[in-house]
Amino acid sequence: MNSKTAKVKSKKSSKTLNAAKAQNEESAQNAALVKENAVDSAALVVPADTSAVLDVAGDADVDSPADSSDVTPQMPTAEQLGISITAGNAGAPLTATVGDTIDFPVTVSWSVQGSAILVVPTSSANAKGILQLGVSQESSRSVKDGKELAQITFNYKLLVQDTGNLNIPAMRFEIPTPMGQSLDLRSDSVPVRADAPFNPLPLVAGGAVGVCVLLAALWRMRKRSKARTAAAAKNAFENALREKMMVLKQRVMVADSREWLLELEGICKEYAFEKFGAAGTGAAAASAVNLDALVADDKLDGWKPLLEEFAHARYGGGKRDSFENKETWKLAMTLMGVKEE
Repeated sequence: MNSKTAKVKSKKSSKTLNAAKAQNEESAQNAALVKENAVDSAALVVPADTSAVLDVAGDADVDSPADSSDVTPQMPTAEQLGISITAGNAGAPLTATVGDTIDFPVTVSWSVQGSAILVVPTSSANAKGILQLGVSQESSRSVKDGKELAQITFNYKLLVQDTGNLNIPAMRFEIPTPMGQSLDLRSDSVPVRADAPFNPLPLVAGGAVGVCVLLAALWRMRKRSKARTAAAAKNAFENALREKMMVLKQRVMVADSREWLLELEGICKEYAFEKFGAAGTGAAAASAVNLDALVADDKLDGWKPLLEEFAHARYGGGKRDSFENKETWKLAMTLMGVKEE
């Protein structure tokens, strides 16, 4: 009976060992299968490694079950899973003007391996001087170095509201996993230089004022130039008139009185021509001046006694004393405003 009992126990021990071995092989296969599915489906799950350890002492009786221990799964990082995030256009600094609307992309990329993941934005781009107007997203896939890559791009539409050195804040995202936890992603903040809008009105107004000032200056310069030219011409004429009158004064004692008076009349006509103008130029035009008409029009006030002397010389022909001609000369000097030096 003892021999028979020992055989029965030996058979039971063999069955128990075989069952434990089969269980260990099945656990290992299941663990490998779960790990492979986790990579292919990007479920972001690291399975627990469960093993049964059997304590067998030789071929003695083994009645206790296999000893097992649970391993707590650890959350993988984005780098371990090959997930990356980029914000903005790499290498391109952002500049804007107050009131401008800018497009700001944030891209999440990962290695596909035949699966897709869910990326959920958990923050906004609102910040000092920056207002988020909306956001849209688009997905794409590409092949690089024989590997298929997938990416999701979130396009933020932002309004610049203030000037100065602004910052688009770091954008945060979550990737849910079957483990009940979420993988957190965070982009870098991006600086933005915002300037005041260009207002052409002050420039145009300043330009118009500058042009007006320039034109006024040119007009004044031209007017002054004309005034200087006219003054120079007037001075030259007065000097020439004074010189003629001084020569006439020197000849008053020796010249024929009639010729002397007619010569004085010619000088007076030159004065009237210079003062009032007339058609034609030169001596011929001056000789055509009608002094009597100018006196009748009250343009030559006080000239009537002088014109009577000229009429007497033309029509009377009488000889006059030199002192009388000298008095006539003084009257002409006074009426024409010519002064002796």
